[in-house]
Amino acid sequence: MSSVSGKVAVVTGAGSGIGRALAIELARRGARVAISDVNEVGLASTAATIGSDVHQQTLDVADGEAFAAYATAVLERFGVVHQLYNNAGIAFSRSVLESEVADYERVLGVNLWGVIHGTKAFLPHLIASGDGHLVNVSSLNGYMAQGDMTHYCTSKFAVRGFTESVRAEMLAAGHPVQVSSVHPGGIKTNIANAAYEKAQELGLPTTPADEKRRKTYNEKLLKMDPAQAATIIVDGVERGRPRILVGNDAKAVDVLVRLLPSRYPKLAVAFDKRLTR
Repeated sequence: MSSVSGKVAVVTGAGSGIGRALAIELARRGARVAISDVNEVGLASTAATIGSDVHQQTLDVADGEAFAAYATAVLERFGVVHQLYNNAGIAFSRSVLESEVADYERVLGVNLWGVIHGTKAFLPHLIASGDGHLVNVSSLNGYMAQGDMTHYCTSKFAVRGFTESVRAEMLAAGHPVQVSSVHPGGIKTNIANAAYEKAQELGLPTTPADEKRRKTYNEKLLKMDPAQAATIIVDGVERGRPRILVGNDAKAVDVLVRLLPSRYPKLAVAFDKRLTR
């Protein structure tokens, strides 16, 4: 029997992609799930797929007060929370010279502050459960930086550091909470399209190079099915792994960065140029 069975698991960003697949996989293994997303239509679709005994609620994870209220609602529904999957995330592609402060605020608000808000709102309840697990989704860009992604890389590096620090605190205090950071590689989600569409929505100029980058990511890099990624993540949670690498690309990049910490940025630039040539 799965060790997730019977647990109450909270998943943010569950309206699509990895979050949707995580919620479905957790429910398949017998967990009771609470799901949230800013996309009400996608959220309802995920809830319909899961079926009964699911709590769904629209939520902007960048809003700390809303997150705290969400935690209260989930506790009222289930009485306990064992696992929190801080998964909600967005991307944005622009050089630092072309970026505005608002671009950083938007990405960090979801990717980093969403994780912080979720952890602050739910960690006391994970401790109270007596068998808690905090799962924060970073990225392979949480240990490897790339150009034109300062917003995303900053947020994902920070998620990794925040998560590892929380894990140290839980170990030092002897709290019954395991803590994992998740580092997916190229997962077949809508993140590249969403970043491109957000730039257009903001009225930013989009060039043929931007369109080619989006197409390249979708066709050559974002290849793993989200359901497979969810299986790897939940398997890692059940095994108590503090760092969960998802995909061979994530594992290869991890090795590259460890072996060549000062040289990998040049290699990353060369790879990016070759990929989009």
